[in-house]
Amino acid sequence: MAVTVNLKGNPVALAGPEINVGDRAPEAVVVASDLSEKTIGGAKGKPQLIITVPSLDTPVCETETKKFNEIVAGLDIDVTVVSMDLPFAEKRFCESFNIENVTVASDFRYRDMEKYGVLIAEGALKGILARAVFVVDAEGKVVYKQLVPEITEEPNYDDVLSCVKSL
Repeated sequence: MAVTVNLKGNPVALAGPEINVGDRAPEAVVVASDLSEKTIGGAKGKPQLIITVPSLDTPVCETETKKFNEIVAGLDIDVTVVSMDLPFAEKRFCESFNIENVTVASDFRYRDMEKYGVLIAEGALKGILARAVFVVDAEGKVVYKQLVPEITEEPNYDDVLSCVKSL
C-alpha cells in the first residue's frame, strides 16, 4: 500500500520507496538556481538537511524556506530545499528574500526525489513534491524523517533543529 499524505484533509498517494530512519539516504541529483547540478543524499562527510516542498510560490513553502534559512545560519550542515519550481523562479525567490544559508534546488530535470518517496502520485498536485524533511548524517544514513501529514501545514522546526544540533 502506498504511503499517503493529506491535501486539505483528503489523502493523496506518494510514489517511490518509503525511506525511513536508519536507511541509507539515496543519492539524488537536483538543479540549483544557477543551473548547476547538486547531488544530495549519500555520504558527504558532513550532515545534510534535505527539505522537500511543493512550490516556493505558496505562502507555506515561502515561510518554511525563510524559516529554515534563519535557523540553520551558523550551523555546519549542508541544507537543500527542493521543489519542482524552475531554477529561474527559485533564483528570483532567493534574491527577493535574501536566502543565503540554504541551497534552493529543483527536481524538474531528473525527478530523483521519487527515490525518497515524496513525489505526489495523484490528485491536483500530481508530479510535485510532498512536504518532508530528512536529516542525513555524515556517513549517509537517515537519522531523522518528518513527512508532514498535511501538505498545507509547516513542519515541526523544533524537532528538526534538535536533531541537527545533536549531530
